[in-house]
Amino acid sequence: MKTLYGIPTASADWPASVVCIGKFDGVHAGHRAVIAELNTLAAEHQLAAVVVTFDRHPLALLSPQDCPEALVSIEQKLDLLAETGVDATVVLGFDWHLAGLSPEDFVTSILVDGLKARFVLVGRDFRFGSRGAGDVDTLTQLGVKFGFEVLLIEDVKPHHGRRVSSTWIRGLLTTGDVSTATELLGHLPTMRGVVVHGAARGRELGFPTANLARDSEGFIPADGVYAGWLTDAGTRYPVAISVGNNPTFEGIARRQVEAYVLDETGLDLYDHIVDVAFVERIRGMVAYAGIEPLIAQMHDDVERVRGILAPQPQR
Repeated sequence: MKTLYGIPTASADWPASVVCIGKFDGVHAGHRAVIAELNTLAAEHQLAAVVVTFDRHPLALLSPQDCPEALVSIEQKLDLLAETGVDATVVLGFDWHLAGLSPEDFVTSILVDGLKARFVLVGRDFRFGSRGAGDVDTLTQLGVKFGFEVLLIEDVKPHHGRRVSSTWIRGLLTTGDVSTATELLGHLPTMRGVVVHGAARGRELGFPTANLARDSEGFIPADGVYAGWLTDAGTRYPVAISVGNNPTFEGIARRQVEAYVLDETGLDLYDHIVDVAFVERIRGMVAYAGIEPLIAQMHDDVERVRGILAPQPQR
């Protein structure tokens, strides 16, 4: 997948394209349905399949106090989009210039002059241009004027007619329901960060953990213990993940994400950038009355993680 940053510049060798536009936070099942249509249409008409997205949520600029926490970083988003098989992703810097473009200027500079769009795929609630002045009808009218066709993609509604959305997934993760979040995402909720030195309490208890740096990417789910996977340089390890501030101990003010790698001794992950993916929540975070009950619980957690992640027998 080719990645372009900023409003694309028209060039003689840029192919005509099918384009879809959106925030694509999480690249969830709804997004993937749109992209599947994009790829199919591009193949049928021998056009390039292009996704247009933004380097941040528009509210981060327009109304920061109302901006939701992102499910994934821009780097994670690009990795997920690359998995969908699109030819290119254009990342627009959402600044005051872009926010101030009229709907027609947005269309001419990006879709017409930049990407030579022949088809544009959008959802029913699509808005664009200064103050969201443009909608699907506006885009359709501009398509007639500038020579592209607008196709409306219906929402994916897997649960009792409810539309898949980043807001819904964010709510699930906030309650620790990573299993349903995975179903809606189409992939495991994942954090990415550098492994840093911690207080070494896990090592002292017999469970050395890989501690993610505070500035790690991705949405942190609810406090608790999870079964999951840690991936380092392409190698995947089963892990028990702790999220929270370790209430059994005093003096830990901030939430931490720590992963204990099962059945590995001598594994040095310090300063490595790793992915930590959440499979299933085992329990909430509990303050124990002493070290021995905590150690016993950790042994039980590890066995439960082992059972959850073990390969299922073939039938």
